[in-house]
Order: sequence, then structure tokens, then C-alpha cells
Amino acid sequence: MREVSLEGRDIISVKDFTREEVEHVLEVADVMVPLARKGSDLLHGMILTTAFFEPSTRTRLSFEAAMHKLGGAVVGFADPAGTSAQKGENLADTIRVLENYSDVIILRHPLEGAARLAAEFSAVPVINAGSGSEEHPTQALLDLYTIKQEKGKIDGLNIALAGDLRYGRTVHSLAYVLSLFGIGKLYLVSPALLRMRREVLEYVDKKVPVVETKDIGDVIHDIDVLYMTRIQKERFPDPEEYLKVKGSYRITAESLKNGKKDLILLHPLPRVDEIAPEVDQTPHAKYFRQVWNGLVVRMGLLALVLGAVD
Repeated sequence: MREVSLEGRDIISVKDFTREEVEHVLEVADVMVPLARKGSDLLHGMILTTAFFEPSTRTRLSFEAAMHKLGGAVVGFADPAGTSAQKGENLADTIRVLENYSDVIILRHPLEGAARLAAEFSAVPVINAGSGSEEHPTQALLDLYTIKQEKGKIDGLNIALAGDLRYGRTVHSLAYVLSLFGIGKLYLVSPALLRMRREVLEYVDKKVPVVETKDIGDVIHDIDVLYMTRIQKERFPDPEEYLKVKGSYRITAESLKNGKKDLILLHPLPRVDEIAPEVDQTPHAKYFRQVWNGLVVRMGLLALVLGAVD
């Protein structure tokens, strides 16, 4: 087995990873669990910069918490208002400024391709925290970690991605990373208007069996993992399109009775109305567990990228 090293790497797309590298990230996340509970000085003296041009709760705070748990420091902004971007500074110049203060930059941006552009101009590693409707690679890694923690494996599972598959960047990254594994079937459940993007579908369909459907009820009995997403109103260019698909799916405790007893339900959050609150009390609900897993996975990624662990 060849040596795996992510030191100095940009984390822009899960397509840039091999299966071996993904599995290594998951292994290092396991090592981070006790450090997340008691703290560490592994990254003492290093600075993480958050550059968030879009709203975020979990991603931004988990990266900041991850850096603090490892003994590092955090600077940055959660809103471009009040930064030089409001004066017309372009992204490339912003990144070339931020790299002077940073050992790693975490970027969220509304435009597709923004993270890769930033990486081209940055002398320090850039981690993509969401680029438009394109990708969200660290979310996919924590989703995968959650699946492995809860199911004990990834290979052989039947997994359904449901909801907004057109604009949902989390499902794009998750579909890409699942294609590295020998899963049973990948079910893509969405209204016709929100079908998986063609480039993602064509990429994944060459590697794993893919089934598209509009009805969760058609597949609920066969799946081991159901990954729900909200319909992302903010991504729709036409409000009328959003109204056509608003509320397309709603998972209730009753609807889960048709699934396997050990079916797990995941969601990148925030949810709106696609999962009823009553579901939180069922053994299927694992979406709040994903939040904790996001912390340890991002701790692992920071430690790897900054060369603190092999």
C-alpha cells in the first residue's frame, strides 16, 4: 500500500481523492475523537482563516471548533459585509491578502468554481466549505464517516439520496465519494425538476448501479441509508420553479415503518419541513450525530493538511 499524505493539499472536490485517501481521513477522524473531548495542542501556533461569503452554522462553527480543539487560533469573517469585498475587491486579491495571515483558509462562496480559483492564487491550503451548487467535500466526508460508524461498512449498502439533487451541493459530493466504494445501489429520489445534475449522474453511473425515481415509497423497503435534503429556495433562479416543488417530500415516523428496522436517516441540515420533528425520537434519526462527526472529521482534515499527523 502506498503512503498516503494530504500535507499541504487543497480540499476542493472529493473527485480529487482516491479511496485509499478517503479511508485514511476516516481513520484519522477516529484518532481525533478523544482529542475532541479533552483538547490538544497539535496545531498550536497555527491560524485558520474563515472566509464565508454565504451563511453557515455547522460548517463554519465546526471548523472553528476543530481548530480550537487542536490548539490553533481562528480569524476571519462570517459575512462579506464590512470586508473589502464590499468595496469591489475581487476574490483572487482577497485570497492573496488572507494567505499572509493564515496557515489554512476555509472558503464558502456562492459561485461555482470559486474554491478552485482561490486555490490557484493561495500559497496556503484552501478547503472548500461549499461552492455554489457545485460541491461540499468535507460534508461528504463526514456523511461517509457517519455511515461507516452507524452501519459498520460502506460497501454493499443500498443508499438513497432524496430531495434537491439539482442544486444540493452536499448530494453531489456524496454521490462522487460513494462511487469510490462498492455500494449495492445508489437510488436518486427527486422531482423531475430537481434531478441529479447530468455531469454528476454520468460520472457516478459508470462506477455504481444507479436507479432514479420520484417516489421514496418505491425504495424505502430496500435501502440501508436515506439521505434527505431540503429544497433550496435560495438556489432557484425562478421563484415559480421553487413553488412547483416546495414540500415534495416529508418523512414521518409512520413512513419509516415501511423501511428496514436498522435504516438510518441522515440530513446535512438545516431542515425545513422534509423531516417531521417526531422522527427525531426514532432510532433511525442520525442527523444530529452527523454534527459531532463533522467536528472530528474536520479536526482530522486540518491535522492532515497542516502536517500535524501523517
